[in-house]
Amino acid sequence: MTQNKTQTLLTPIKVGSLTLPNRLVMAPLTRARAGITHVPNAMMAEYYSQRASAGLIMTECSMVAADASAFIGEGGIFNDDTVAGWKQVTDAVHAKGGRIIMQIWHPGRAAHSGINNVQPISSAAVAIPDETHTLKGKLPYEVPRVLAESEMPGIVELFRKAAERAKAAGFDGVQIHGAHGYLVDQFLRDSHNNRTDGYGGTLEKRARLLLEVTDAAISVFGAGGVSIRISPIVPFNHMSDSNPKALVEYVAKEMSKRNIAFFELRHDQWDRPEELELAKIAREHFKGVLMLNGGFDQASGEAAVAEGRADAIVYGKLFIANPDLVERFASGAALNPLDMKTLYGGNAHGYTDYPVLEAAAA
Repeated sequence: MTQNKTQTLLTPIKVGSLTLPNRLVMAPLTRARAGITHVPNAMMAEYYSQRASAGLIMTECSMVAADASAFIGEGGIFNDDTVAGWKQVTDAVHAKGGRIIMQIWHPGRAAHSGINNVQPISSAAVAIPDETHTLKGKLPYEVPRVLAESEMPGIVELFRKAAERAKAAGFDGVQIHGAHGYLVDQFLRDSHNNRTDGYGGTLEKRARLLLEVTDAAISVFGAGGVSIRISPIVPFNHMSDSNPKALVEYVAKEMSKRNIAFFELRHDQWDRPEELELAKIAREHFKGVLMLNGGFDQASGEAAVAEGRADAIVYGKLFIANPDLVERFASGAALNPLDMKTLYGGNAHGYTDYPVLEAAAA
């Protein structure tokens, strides 16, 4: 849906079942403030509600199963307690007129038995060649257990139930995390899928889990409440694909058929030539709302929307440091610097205490 030159980041847009007042979208950002219970709390409700002026908020990746933690303190969506915790968040955001969807996620081989007490699972028996933080200290990633084809319906059901719980918690929709080398991406990209069954080999088979999970979420929210994120050339978690252009084209076409709310393309850096090419392919083959994410500032985001290369821009670090990012973009105010030391875990410092314009001017 190519836009004309009158569109800017501060104009409204219809996205699935929602109407956004602007095109600044808050990225899913792991902040690890839920503790070892994975139950969202009042501090998290304050954090998200502070950013309610965003056109749309996406939550941090949220665990679809109790034994699917990769960050120790991320939020979960796997039982009644996590539903109740997230209900605090959605109520707080909605009370300020905001819109919020949940990113549902399974880490696959990026998990660790030192956190979950079970061997991680994946599409193939290959460990991430790196270390991770666990409850037992920093340890090498483990070789994951290969999921049998017969287990795949159960994985899809985990996502369906997570979508049901997200709906019960008051979310406006869900996003399927198919990026950054987590479970869905471990099937999608061929660097980590050497399977020869119904979930490996051809691109169509590698994308099967993503499509089945998307369909499961649609069965709960309807297509207008579902979105996906993929990152075809982002190398995080030691991932790559031999033909990212074909991957984007196929996924974009399949999601267009499903008429999902939006498609988020997560770039390593948006202005790299190969990333620009992927964005063009997504734009051509996905007929709905396209969101781009990856290193945009205000000027480059405005240009992408004005030129029709994207319909909205997803911002991460800028929203962490600037709860009132929309207002700052609108007024041309200076932006708060980001404190990298407080990104993960900890308390309110570096989480809910970034100043807004009125306080900054006082």
